[in-house]
Amino acid sequence: MNQEEFFKKITSHAKEYGFVFPSSDIYDGLSAVYDYGQNGVELKNNIRQYWWKAMVQMHENIVGVDAAIFMHPTVWKASGHVDAFNDPMIDNKDSKKRYRADVLVEDYIAKIEEKINKEVEKAKKRFGDAFDKEQFVSTNARVLDYKKEIEEVGHRLYAAMEANDLAGIKQLIEDLGIVCPISGSRNWTDVRQFNLMFATQMGSVAEGANEIYLRPETAQGIFVNYLNIQKTGRMKVPFGIAQTGKAFRNEIVARQFIFRMREFEQMEMQFFVRPGTELEWFKRWKEERLNWHLSLGIPAEKYRYHDHEKLAHYANAATDIEFEFPFGFKELEGIHSRTDFDLGSHSKYSGKKLQYFDPETNESYIPYVIETSIGLDRMFLAMLSHAYTEEKLEDGSERVVMKFPAALAPYKVAILPLVKKDGLPEKAREIMNELMPDFMCQYEEKDSIGKRYRRQDAIGTPLCVTIDNQTLEDNTVTVRDRDTMEQIRVNANELYNIIRKKVNGK
Repeated sequence: MNQEEFFKKITSHAKEYGFVFPSSDIYDGLSAVYDYGQNGVELKNNIRQYWWKAMVQMHENIVGVDAAIFMHPTVWKASGHVDAFNDPMIDNKDSKKRYRADVLVEDYIAKIEEKINKEVEKAKKRFGDAFDKEQFVSTNARVLDYKKEIEEVGHRLYAAMEANDLAGIKQLIEDLGIVCPISGSRNWTDVRQFNLMFATQMGSVAEGANEIYLRPETAQGIFVNYLNIQKTGRMKVPFGIAQTGKAFRNEIVARQFIFRMREFEQMEMQFFVRPGTELEWFKRWKEERLNWHLSLGIPAEKYRYHDHEKLAHYANAATDIEFEFPFGFKELEGIHSRTDFDLGSHSKYSGKKLQYFDPETNESYIPYVIETSIGLDRMFLAMLSHAYTEEKLEDGSERVVMKFPAALAPYKVAILPLVKKDGLPEKAREIMNELMPDFMCQYEEKDSIGKRYRRQDAIGTPLCVTIDNQTLEDNTVTVRDRDTMEQIRVNANELYNIIRKKVNGK
């Protein structure tokens, strides 16, 4: 099964089992907008809570905020979004399809990287246990040629992007012979800039303006509340402000399921530091954020750092944590050193002093900022991609199991009476009522116990508890593990501790 087929199975499973639906599905959906179903909303909430606990609850110098989606329009002028929040777009004249010009080139680079991976795999098979990957990629002539081409193409792309050289980006596309995926032709228009913000109307805004924007990021809500929180919370630098919430971008090239959407959710933290210490903090947050991902038990080889060659106008350092999705390594989380651009710009446009008096150095300054920003929807997709597993069992049957980290699973335990009679449903309900205040539980009594196990596997429930006639005699139940399918007999009074140990997200 190739990666494209695998990805189709994931998206199909997500709809079939109540994780993600196309928005307005009965009206044939709305492009690049999705709704989260009954299992999806639980998984999404669990990811958000896991992040919030690690970011806020476990740091005494980080607090939260929930800023409004609507903000004064000058906010976006000060942030640079009005003038600089653009993507370079190019159209194919034959297919009439529009593409992000930089993504076309990045896809070209990804194909070269795939060629390198194929060379590595061939060499691995040829040399067996004696194979040294690091030595191979640093000495093999063909791999070195590929790496040189990647470097040259990347340098041309990012130099053109930095200089806003739209003609240069088009020339690069033409020089590489990139074709439209639909028409297969190279009949391209010129590259044009397209602003990604959604504009809307509000009845009355200060200074008589009536056009405002749906926020394209959540960070600015943190910056405009910096002074309020610093003063009321008596916060001392270094300190952080965290926020989760919706953001909106008019993505022309919205694709790959929920990876790139027009309405999405971010989990961001802005960490305010003394100028001159920002790169030290940048390094620390890079490490801490990767450790957070690894704490979920997902193999380290699924992640990698990608340092930015082209920096945003506000940054002096930037790194992405990339995850290996079915369509390749893509950005999952960004860590940026934003300097004092945001607070300095808002101070200038608002006329308010956003300085901090540091009692340790006896000086006032505008703090520098380290940002960690992760897409909740992308994290959701990463968990789906990692969890989806097809297994062939010893008896020849097959099962699909979602091997979510237990702390994130939508339901922690399924309560299953063996039959719908003899007092077993009543006993099962009694047990579930004791567990429900602390764990998300699901009750099922329809179909054979085997079919019910398979359904719970398909939504990722870590534990199933079966109540049978012996339960009525000695209060013992059967606990089945999702991943190993092993079953143990325990006293029902032990269930709370067993489940808590299994799903503990510390």
